[in-house]
Amino acid sequence: MPSSVEDYEVLYTIGSGSYGRCQKIRRKSDGKVLVWKELDYGTMAESEKQMLVSEVNLLRELKHPNIVRYYNRIIDRANATLYIIMEYCEGGDLSCLINRCIKERRYLEEEFVLRVMAQLTLALKECHRRSDGRATVLHRDLKPANIFLDSRQNVKLGDFGLARILNHDSSFAKTFVGTPYYMSPEQVNRMSYNEKSDIWSLGCLLYELCALSPPFTAYNQRELAERIREGRFRRIPYRYSEDLNSLLGKMLNLKDYLRPSVESILQSSLLRDVVAEEQRKARVRALRSSPDPGCPPNKPAEASPPTAELRLREQALRDRERALKEREERLERREQELCARERLANKKLERAESLLKDHSRLQLQKDPALLCAADIDLENLSPGKKKVHFAGESKENLQPDSQQSETSQEVILRRLQAADLRAKRLNEMEKICQLKSRQIFGIR
Repeated sequence: MPSSVEDYEVLYTIGSGSYGRCQKIRRKSDGKVLVWKELDYGTMAESEKQMLVSEVNLLRELKHPNIVRYYNRIIDRANATLYIIMEYCEGGDLSCLINRCIKERRYLEEEFVLRVMAQLTLALKECHRRSDGRATVLHRDLKPANIFLDSRQNVKLGDFGLARILNHDSSFAKTFVGTPYYMSPEQVNRMSYNEKSDIWSLGCLLYELCALSPPFTAYNQRELAERIREGRFRRIPYRYSEDLNSLLGKMLNLKDYLRPSVESILQSSLLRDVVAEEQRKARVRALRSSPDPGCPPNKPAEASPPTAELRLREQALRDRERALKEREERLERREQELCARERLANKKLERAESLLKDHSRLQLQKDPALLCAADIDLENLSPGKKKVHFAGESKENLQPDSQQSETSQEVILRRLQAADLRAKRLNEMEKICQLKSRQIFGIR
């Protein structure tokens, strides 16, 4: 029902701008704490008034747990002032959170970043794919200052002052609006754009949550526009996973048609479990807010048998079983891939070992020193072959003892030299084999 300014008590002013201020208020009828935007439309141009009317209408239509809830509006025609009454978010906005992290020199946990990503993507899905079948809504001004947190650190998307309605999927907006740090390349180049421009801004916002600074910074707007057109940015800190870095890289693709849609982001393996948990909470909130028609009118819905809670648990178990089954299938595929890679590595290892054997054989054949070491003076080294003289005045017959001792010493020396030479060659071959083995295991 209509209300007036007297129905609310102003607690304090949260912030102010060129056209008005934002104040924390209390509703006198039930003491509920809310917030209103007090806007002086008397000094506004006609286009700005139209933008204001559009924001009020959008807030009235958009109903989602992760979008700031609209309660009422009050028009004070005598003072040319419009009051937009909305949900109060106790946790402040993301820009305050980022500044606090910078002062405390700490990073946000990846779990929190993923939850923010999931909730914001669900809010954008409501805007881009309206559940009531109405036209697509582009936010066009996604930035940390427009993302609010409630007392439970849940994300609330707000400030639809620059939002634009697209009547069908092929529509493209052309207005140059938004905050420069989070503008998409299409907006910077003053080209037509669609909901993929919001995906770019969402990627910039999430990047800033991780790195505590926007992906594109500059000292002036011209330099900032050039850096956005180039599309080069540093990796987020390595404390965050590669999957998160990869998804942000896809969202910040210069080509809008290569950026993922809200459905693709929500279905990614990185956010699947987080999104399932958010949807379960949404179902619980919906059941708690809607009374059971079968219960008596004088008893609340919670007094009935907990069939709804059981249904929710059953659905949660089904979701969990489905997630476990998908994970098991992924592990099986991974195991098959590893087995195939192991078989291939074994084949490569066997091939490398055979090549090493062939190489060793060829080295032995090519190196005469090793052959000589193996077969040096067979006549003298072989114990079974001896020169026998049956007659004549040979040296052996004349001096048998001294000649035999000299011959045996020479044979021993030659055998020792051959053994040393062979040991050196074998050491060299062992080093070569060790080097080849390390290369093979590196390939494996």
